[in-house]
Amino acid sequence: MDEDTYHLIDNKLDILTHPNRRDQIHILTVDPILGRDVHERLQADRRFKHCAVLRPEATSVRDALEQVAAMAKGTVTSRIIIFDVRRVTLPKLHRSFNAIVGYNRRDFNKLCYSICIGDGPVNLFLDSHGLDVFVRYLGAHRVDYYPAVFFFDPFLQYEPNELEVRGIDEDFIVPDAVPRRLVRYLQKKENVKLDELRRFFRAVDKDEEVKSRRYRMLRRLYKRQLHAQFPNHHDEVKHWLSRTGVRLATEKMNLYPLFFEDWVYKLFHRAKKNATAKADEASQ
Repeated sequence: MDEDTYHLIDNKLDILTHPNRRDQIHILTVDPILGRDVHERLQADRRFKHCAVLRPEATSVRDALEQVAAMAKGTVTSRIIIFDVRRVTLPKLHRSFNAIVGYNRRDFNKLCYSICIGDGPVNLFLDSHGLDVFVRYLGAHRVDYYPAVFFFDPFLQYEPNELEVRGIDEDFIVPDAVPRRLVRYLQKKENVKLDELRRFFRAVDKDEEVKSRRYRMLRRLYKRQLHAQFPNHHDEVKHWLSRTGVRLATEKMNLYPLFFEDWVYKLFHRAKKNATAKADEASQ
């Protein structure tokens, strides 16, 4: 056998890393309500005015799934990749997410950063569980998606009896109602839809005073609900409401959308800085 046939030339290029990333962010979700909320929050922030923010535009789950799959290879040009990892939609996104993680694995936490937005474990509010119930749940996402930060969204957390049972032949629809446990904290008690609530707290096209006031309203809503759900964890809830977030064993967790744009910008800037350092190193 001719040994030269299998001779490989080391040209010092790593085909598994993608240093030529752009000022770009991918939002990966089949939920048009969450996708629009993340997209508009980032687009409204002046720090991202030169950044392209990409997301599925489809309003149906079927079409959005196709768009996420089509976007998979393009994620290697982004500095931030945002995964929607809620339990109800993750099984449908799992294949595309696996491909996306595979394309970006070598670059996570260096040239690009992943952010997860999701709910918690199904038994979060059952049997008086404390926050420790999150540890294994967050650990699983750490293994799968390498998130730099995980954002728990209370508006995505449905108790088992709050999800509508659908027939096997019916089209899958992402839940769009506000979880019943949160409705009592709102002034409007009936027919509250999540899209309406997201837009209210996002305060699009409002001045900074209104945005700040609604931000405080949302924070107070979260504070009341979390203290009611976890009465013996006041210190943890206090940290959870802060920019730093709460640390549980080796995992940390924040609340969406509190300080969300700040975290995206911090990680975006870090990825850009790391890319510059790597380019300088390669040129020496």
